[in-house]
Amino acid sequence: MKKIVLTTVAIKVIAVAVIMFAGSNFAFSQKYGYIDSDYILSNMDEYISATEEIDKLSVEWQKELEEKFAKVDKMYQQYTVEAAMLPKDKRLQKENEITKAEQEAKELQKQRFGQDGDLYKKREELVKPIQDKVFAAIEEYAKEKNYAFVFDVAGSLTIVYANDKFDINDEIMNKLGIVVKSK
Repeated sequence: MKKIVLTTVAIKVIAVAVIMFAGSNFAFSQKYGYIDSDYILSNMDEYISATEEIDKLSVEWQKELEEKFAKVDKMYQQYTVEAAMLPKDKRLQKENEITKAEQEAKELQKQRFGQDGDLYKKREELVKPIQDKVFAAIEEYAKEKNYAFVFDVAGSLTIVYANDKFDINDEIMNKLGIVVKSK
């Protein structure tokens, strides 16, 4: 009985060793590459134009908000000067006006810069198609060259070391028709 148990255990150990050995050979035969999406995008004229347009809108909308909040601040300062001399009903009316103006300013801020605000929508409209184009080129290139993985070093992925021979940025940029501007 003990011989059978040892034989079964030995078979399991051998099977695991064979699987690990075969798996390690498979892993070594895989091709890996990495790109820096920030680098690629920063060399695309259409991406640069899109981000400039988004930045311009952001500045305009920020200025609009600052004006709204400055108006609220001015209303409040004026109220504090006049409050002691105003009758109770006028004081309440002024307080309501200030509160309403402040709520409108906060609502505009949320509308422009909120989670699904105008800035987010504009970025989705202008930048996402460009990013999709880049990632489609990466996928196509990776399939053509039989890469198992392509990593993006621009994101939160931390790569401590990357050998330059696995850098496929220039190949992806060539596929996109991008002329290298900076490196």
